[in-house]
Amino acid sequence: MTTPPDATPQQPVPAWRPNTPAGDTPGTVVDRQLATGLLHSTGDPLTVHLTGLGSDRWETAVTRVEDGVVLIEVTAADAVTLHAEWRVPCVGATAYWTPATNASRWLPPSWTAPKTASLALGAPVASLVGTHDRALCTAAAGETSAPVRVGAGVVEESGEFAFTVEQELTPDGPPMRLRIDLSGRHFAATLRAVGDWWGEGRQHPGVAPAARMPAYSTWYSLHQNVDAAAVERQAALSAELGIDSIIVDDGWQTADRTRGYGHCGDWDPNEAAFPDLAAHVAEVHRLGLAYLLWYAVPFIGRHNDAWDRFKGMILREMPNLDAAVLDPRHPEVRAHLIDKISRAVEEWDMDGVKLDFIDLFAAADPPPAPAGADHATLHEGVRRLLADLDTRLRRTRPDVIVEHRQPYVGAGLWPYATMVRATDCPLSPAENRQRVIDCRLIAGPLAVHADMIMWHPAETPESVAVHLINALFSVPQISVDLAAQTPGQHATLRFWLGVFRRHAGVLQLGSLEPSRPELGYPQVRAGDEDTTVVARYAPLPVALPDGPGTLLVANADADPVVLLTAGRPERALARVQDCRGEILSETVLDLVAGVNPVTVPTGGLLTLTRAH
Repeated sequence: MTTPPDATPQQPVPAWRPNTPAGDTPGTVVDRQLATGLLHSTGDPLTVHLTGLGSDRWETAVTRVEDGVVLIEVTAADAVTLHAEWRVPCVGATAYWTPATNASRWLPPSWTAPKTASLALGAPVASLVGTHDRALCTAAAGETSAPVRVGAGVVEESGEFAFTVEQELTPDGPPMRLRIDLSGRHFAATLRAVGDWWGEGRQHPGVAPAARMPAYSTWYSLHQNVDAAAVERQAALSAELGIDSIIVDDGWQTADRTRGYGHCGDWDPNEAAFPDLAAHVAEVHRLGLAYLLWYAVPFIGRHNDAWDRFKGMILREMPNLDAAVLDPRHPEVRAHLIDKISRAVEEWDMDGVKLDFIDLFAAADPPPAPAGADHATLHEGVRRLLADLDTRLRRTRPDVIVEHRQPYVGAGLWPYATMVRATDCPLSPAENRQRVIDCRLIAGPLAVHADMIMWHPAETPESVAVHLINALFSVPQISVDLAAQTPGQHATLRFWLGVFRRHAGVLQLGSLEPSRPELGYPQVRAGDEDTTVVARYAPLPVALPDGPGTLLVANADADPVVLLTAGRPERALARVQDCRGEILSETVLDLVAGVNPVTVPTGGLLTLTRAH
């Protein structure tokens, strides 16, 4: 929709925010109002209010991208702090979506402090979601490396919802670029469009096939109690279940078993546990699995030879962890980390690395670049570290697998990662589900992995299936002692891992449509031209997709009565399996227009095959 030519931008209603100076801000302050050509749902025009602090030498441009979507660009001839704010009527709003997974998705007040997104932390995108999962406004900044301050919230004085973005501009730096979407599409579609926009002109090396297949992680199952024999035992059992890779976590580099990170930094194998690491990796390869090794990249621990060398090249100490965070602006720091991490591929023939804690490189108020640094900013140092590491790893293994983790999920890191994992949420399937979906919505080319899936030894097979179904639209990482599983747990794991493998294409690459973010996505579907998969996490009806094809319904709710809603009478073949994959029924259903109840047990799967 387009603004009428005679529409005059109006000043917004003043909104109270804490710590706002009462007097005039010193220096040059320039306010401008920018007509966007967009219309709110109420028919009023959307105006962006721009404030430049420090200079009046900046220019603006507005470009229509498609119906209901514009791109705003601000370039500066002098250094300037540029603040942008716009508001939308808070009509029918149900949730505020950001990449920072939040269980409530409540609408924040406008006086909430802005969040800083940068290369190593978060992503500058947000969506105000309304009824029927339609986006009232989805907005994103184009700068995905340098820090961008993003704020939003309800303006109590007017009943509007305000979006704010603040960015430092320089003549030789990137412009402020804002994408504002008032198209009213499903919020997932608008976020997918943001990902496409971020991906323009960005090269990605591709995702190795093993990164999209089920994995095994040693973290929850073994923690630091890892050795070659234990890893090989789990690898052999994993191979029998259809798991393609194993990720060896903390503990391989130290004999200490007290947790903490005081023994990170030298990154030499614990010879008592791994006397011949290359031969051990070869044995895991013989079993048919890829091998990934964990590195807590930023940490230099006090109980390492490297501590004395690098203790003067740190960003901050973390006494609670018995370690410090290295400063990647130092070339010596980057060279040390790259040499150490590359050994996994170059010396031990591993398939990839798990790069943990990258977000700790981000700092709200970083210290000035110290003597000896060759980069002025932290994000430049982090980018150089990861880019040079990627080049080094791919020199030996072009299809190397590199894992990143929430909250470092921004598009600026896409070229240096293969997959991104939901952050740790042990034994919390609902949180795992929400984190997986949030990652999927802005992951671009990366494979998305669930947090490691674990369960109590006494867990029922049905509950094991519920854990797995909550990770259905991602790559599962299993982290239990596979040798200790009951027959029922083992059968359930085998069945659902088979579902992940057979339908990996639609589950991971199909069009994703999660519902009701304010309720934690109680139903999620993904589809391609042949197959639709619906996961049911609450007793909500399941609408049949249009046209023929196969519909899979995974039931993770305690209510076994699945209500299928059809738009017309039709006939379909229905197969119902329990959590172990045992076929309970296989019948022809005569579906009526309206509601059709089908019994699917908790942890079970309905497969509906529909003809023309």
